Amino acid sequence: MLSDSVDKDRSIEELEGDRWPDPPRDGTSLIRSVHALRRRAIKELSVEDLRRLIGQDVGLRWLLPVALDFLRETAPQEAETGWYDDDLLSAVLTRKESVWRDAPQLARHLDETVRLLVDLSPYIQQEVEHYRASLSDVL
Repeated sequence: MLSDSVDKDRSIEELEGDRWPDPPRDGTSLIRSVHALRRRAIKELSVEDLRRLIGQDVGLRWLLPVALDFLRETAPQEAETGWYDDDLLSAVLTRKESVWRDAPQLARHLDETVRLLVDLSPYIQQEVEHYRASLSDVL
């Protein structure tokens, strides 16, 4: 599994060695949530937590392998339902091209996982096509 090298007992904050200050009192719920989630052990993060952090480009070095493992594990069941419309998949697919170029093995793993899925929603299919077009030389 891709995430075997990730110490899931530790938080992003611990793994990065960077403690963020408390969020501003008038910070949005998203800001407060991201700050709190960075302090939670990775193994305690829900799929929604992963989506939120990845969508904000927080802790990608550790969270992308965890998310990719989850997506690969659930792909067969999702393919059976005949419709795949997933916010985590969307968050992963829409990371900057440079993220995937810096980790081509993760990029290829994601592409292989997406190929297991059928009947993607139109917006996810569009994200897949953009992902593949921008990384065609890596995949």
